[in-house]
Amino acid sequence: MHDEPQPTLRCGDRHLVLGARTYVMGVVNITPDSFSDGGRYLDQTAAVRHAHLLLAQGADVLDLGAESTRPGAAPVDEDEELRRLLPVVRTLVADGVRNLSIDTMKPAVARAALAAGAAWVNDVSGLADPELAVAAAEGGADALVVMHARAMSPGRIEDDVVVHGDLVVDDVAPALRQLSERAEAAGVAPGSIVVDPGIGFGKTVRHNLELLDRRRAAPPGRPAGARRPVAQTLPGRHRRPARRRRRRAGLRRGHRRRLLPGRAARRRPGAGARRGRCAPGAGHRRRRRPALKARERAQPW
Repeated sequence: MHDEPQPTLRCGDRHLVLGARTYVMGVVNITPDSFSDGGRYLDQTAAVRHAHLLLAQGADVLDLGAESTRPGAAPVDEDEELRRLLPVVRTLVADGVRNLSIDTMKPAVARAALAAGAAWVNDVSGLADPELAVAAAEGGADALVVMHARAMSPGRIEDDVVVHGDLVVDDVAPALRQLSERAEAAGVAPGSIVVDPGIGFGKTVRHNLELLDRRRAAPPGRPAGARRPVAQTLPGRHRRPARRRRRRAGLRRGHRRRLLPGRAARRRPGAGARRGRCAPGAGHRRRRRPALKARERAQPW
């Protein structure tokens, strides 16, 4: 009895065996205003150097983007995006790098990048422009990544949080299926469609953690990133484990006792400490009780 071969996803000269391990995508922002690097790789030489560094560190795919999608970022026209992007793509291809993904929402940019040697098209707009899927299919892209995103204003992704139902997965999963069907109708092979639940786009922290915790958000048969469960519940803010909360609470109470005059002195065992009343003037310096911060006053220690 022979085992069925595992599905693979091609990216240039690399074949990613889905389910074999976790694959890493290295991001190169060729922008002046990206939130993660502040424009350190806008220069072509710096971008190429950073791309090679990411490959040396183990990146399986390089994702190149020339338009920032951070909240409040100004739109970039097609000519400017191509001016930033194409020189980096051509240089990397000339260096023998083929596992390139292009982060763009514009069909013309996708066509030019694929013609220059890129392998993937990564669309964070949720196919706001249907021609992008056509460009990926006609350009011979190894894969089209489609992300869940809310309706867009002209040229931009909305930053407002979407009101989802009881389970955000119940809203995201049908939308991803529709995106997959639209990409397939445009000519993209079903095995070349990668779905992205859109972590951080129009979603709260609780939404993001729920999506990471529920891998069924990916439509059946579509490649998607698999992650281990990261959260069970999130009642409005990150909570530390109970043991750690109790330990921190005890430390704070002990810290305050040591600073209060007239209370039992506490020292480390074996340091010759004596328990007793700390009377002012009896060999102990009177210490003032420190003013508590507003945040500490609100905590029920």
